[in-house]
Amino acid sequence: MPPITGGCKVEQATSTIGSLPRATFVARSTKGARGAFALAAAVSLAVVACNNTPQASTASHGEWISLFSGNDLSGWAPFLNGSTVASPVWSAHDGVLVCAGNPVGYIQTCATYTNFELELEWRFDPSLGAGNSGVLLRVQPPDHVWPQSIEAQLESRSAGDIWNIGEFPMKAEASRTEGRRTAKAHATNEKPLGEWNAYSLLLDHGRLELRVNGLLQNVATDCKEIAGTIALQSEGSHIEFRNIRLRPLK
Repeated sequence: MPPITGGCKVEQATSTIGSLPRATFVARSTKGARGAFALAAAVSLAVVACNNTPQASTASHGEWISLFSGNDLSGWAPFLNGSTVASPVWSAHDGVLVCAGNPVGYIQTCATYTNFELELEWRFDPSLGAGNSGVLLRVQPPDHVWPQSIEAQLESRSAGDIWNIGEFPMKAEASRTEGRRTAKAHATNEKPLGEWNAYSLLLDHGRLELRVNGLLQNVATDCKEIAGTIALQSEGSHIEFRNIRLRPLK
């Protein structure tokens, strides 16, 4: 597959952004090396009904764009242990994007995006047990494990958590943040292994929202507004994706 090329169209968005208690990330480790990091907390003065509960925003959307054809890996570029060869880790079968899990790395869009709503479905194979993966947003070069980005967690029972990778500038709910991880606001609402789950991820200028099966699980604000690719992690587990689509915000 050809390497990622530059030159993206940056979409614009308008939204009303609420105010939440938040933590400023200044972490220095990656997900694979959860070593030393620093965390500076800041609390807003806004009064909300429940200051630990994410509040939804309103955004104007464009048309949906399919990011996965269901038949091949066109539009995607792999990075696996320094290799750009997808097979046999990533493959497409009958409308499903399959990740074998090893070696670790990711597959990312050839195009870059800034403000958007992303939807996808995922599931783990019950015969192989619970697994781990993630969706990386606003991914920045250079390619390595793991690149600077915002991770929407997909580890079993943890979907809806936010991980900050590579000191990506952003703020999150201080009371649910430990190190680089901001835990989801509600108990897990993932379906049993083998069933399809839905992820809806919104990046509206500086605002991030993560919805799992329709439930708003997490919010971050002041996310650095910069074009980046969207990546799916290969992280040691078999995982399947389908119905990957995006609509730009305007």
